Amino acid sequence: MPKTEPFDQLGDRYAAWFEKHPAAYRSELAAVRELWPDGANGLEIGGGAGHFAGPLGIRRGVEPSEAMRLKALKRKIAAVAGVAENLPFPNACFDAVLMVTTICFVDDPQKSLQEMFRVLRPGGCAVIAFVDRDSPLGREYESKRAESPFYRDAHFFNAAEVTALMKETGLVDLEYRQTLFTHPGSMRAEDPVRPGFGEGSFVVIRGRRPGAQS
Repeated sequence: MPKTEPFDQLGDRYAAWFEKHPAAYRSELAAVRELWPDGANGLEIGGGAGHFAGPLGIRRGVEPSEAMRLKALKRKIAAVAGVAENLPFPNACFDAVLMVTTICFVDDPQKSLQEMFRVLRPGGCAVIAFVDRDSPLGREYESKRAESPFYRDAHFFNAAEVTALMKETGLVDLEYRQTLFTHPGSMRAEDPVRPGFGEGSFVVIRGRRPGAQS
C-alpha cells in the first residue's frame, strides 16, 4: 500500500488532530516559528493541509497526497505533486525549506536532505521538525505504530540521528528548539519553547547551507 493512501482516504481524520489538540499545535508552530526566517521565499516539503505553511507565510509546497494538496490549495498554498527525494524545482531557488514530521515518512532520508540542500540558495536554511523517537510521545507513537494507518510505515528518528543526517548533507550552524513537555492529550495551554533537545517531544533543527545570500 502506498504511504500516501491513508492520507488520501483519511485526510480529514489526520487534519482533525490539529483541531483536537490546539494547544499542542500552537506549541509546535511556535517552536518552528522561532527558527523560520521571517519573510523568506520558502518551500514546505510534505506540508499536508498547510497547517504550518499557512501561518508561516510559505506559499509553495510539495505534497504527494492529492487529498492533502487540495486542502493546502484552499489555504492559498501552491502545492504541487512530488516527493522529497526528487523535488520539482531548480537548484538554489529558495531562501528556506521546511519539513514538519515529513522525515519519518520519506523513503530515503539522506536523498531527501540532499534535495533540500540542492534547492536552497547559499546562506539559506533547512528547518526540520519531528517527534523525537526517544521522547515519551515518540516512544508512544513507536509502540502503537502498527495500530495507526498513518504511522504504520513510518520510521521515527531521534535528534542525534537527524543531526547526523543534516551534517552529512553539508548543513552547518545547527540550532535547536523543543516543546511538548506535556502529552498533547493533557494540554490545556501552550507549552514553552526552549533551546536544545532531550526533554520536549517535538524538536526543531535549523541548519544553514554555507555561503552568503545573493
